[in-house]
Amino acid sequence: MAFSNSNLPYYCVIMAIAIGIIQPLHAQNDKQDFLDGHNIARAQVGVKNITWNNTVAAYALNYANQRRGDCELIHSNGSYGENLARGSPDLSATEAVNLWVNEKAYYNYTSNSCIDGKECHHYTQVVWRNSTHLGCARVHCANNTGTFVICNYDPAGNIVGQYPY
Repeated sequence: MAFSNSNLPYYCVIMAIAIGIIQPLHAQNDKQDFLDGHNIARAQVGVKNITWNNTVAAYALNYANQRRGDCELIHSNGSYGENLARGSPDLSATEAVNLWVNEKAYYNYTSNSCIDGKECHHYTQVVWRNSTHLGCARVHCANNTGTFVICNYDPAGNIVGQYPY
C-alpha cells in the first residue's frame, strides 16, 4: 500500500495508537486500571499486590449483567468479597476504585473501625492483606441511567476482629 501526503496524518494517528502514545478509547476501564488503583492503595499500607483472576472476573461480570436492568447497589451475597459502585453518566474503573480508596479518611487503624459513623469497609476490602485475587466488571445501566461497577476479592476480606493490614 502506498502512502500519499494526504494519508500521512491518519497513518501517524494509527501508529501512535498502536504504540501507545495515544491512549485507546477503553482507557481507565480495563483490568489494569482496576489493578493499578488497588495496588497503589495496597502499597501505601505495605500490602502485597493483588492479581487479576479470570474466574473471579467472570463472576463479577455475570453479576454485573444481572444488575444491568436496575443497577441497584445490591450485593451478590456470593463467596467473594465485594465492592459495588454506581455513577452517572459513565463511571470509569479508576473513578470507582478511587471512591472506595477515598474512604481511607474514615478508617481508624487503632480502633480498627470506621469513624464518625462513616463508611470505610470498601477501603478495608481494597487493602485486605489476605485477598490475593481480584476480578471486576462494569456495565452500562439500562435506559442510560449510569454505570454499575463491581469488584470481587478472593479470599473475602472484612473479617470481624481482624485488621486489614
